Amino acid sequence: MRVLVTRPYDDALETAAKLKALGHDAVIAPLLEIRFRDGEEIELDGVQALLATSANGVRALVRRTARRDVALFAVGRQSAAVARAAGFADVRSADGDGAALARAAMQWTSRDGGALLHVAGRETKGELSGTLETAGFVLRTIALYDAVAAETLPQAAANALRARALNAVLFFSPRSARIFRDLVRRAGLAESCRAVRAAAISEAAAKALDGFGFGAVRVASHPDQDALLTLLDQPASCWQPLPRL
Repeated sequence: MRVLVTRPYDDALETAAKLKALGHDAVIAPLLEIRFRDGEEIELDGVQALLATSANGVRALVRRTARRDVALFAVGRQSAAVARAAGFADVRSADGDGAALARAAMQWTSRDGGALLHVAGRETKGELSGTLETAGFVLRTIALYDAVAAETLPQAAANALRARALNAVLFFSPRSARIFRDLVRRAGLAESCRAVRAAAISEAAAKALDGFGFGAVRVASHPDQDALLTLLDQPASCWQPLPRL
């Protein structure tokens, strides 16, 4: 299959490598640009664990501290792998979404053991606050990067859609799904998506595409990349048409 990958560039490269190993061709067309925020050294005294809801959160963190002795809890395997590669010794993966990470953090830490520090993007600052603070944990959140949306459809995506040369598009978040939907409509290429499958990492990401007009959609059985890529090899009969306006 020829698959469009709309993740930020560094993440898209990792996904493209996995697609190649599975026998698929990747078209990389990032819809978000990661811009790391400069600033002072992050203060980690009194922090019992770091929480990362994305690989970019880890990449941003290592730019702002030399410490690797604080436990780091990652939302999924990719974020955990980036943390281990950066030198963090105690890394654990929740193998899920933000809710799974919050539940895992409550099991792996104690309320009186110190603060939890969520290293996040500006758009995901409050993702963990409700669950952890309600449970009595001290949560600090710091926005270390911005994920800036593309203003126009990347040329690689536009060319592939015009040529009717795509089989599927991967969506890793509701935000990227909304950006794709809006930019494709603005480019006048929505009709080219009618024979294309949409593979969404979550129900929320799929919901963002309601009424758009993809040929079919599937939601991953688990909110991680491996489950998402598994969808590509499922027969067409397993895919359900999306509602159209």
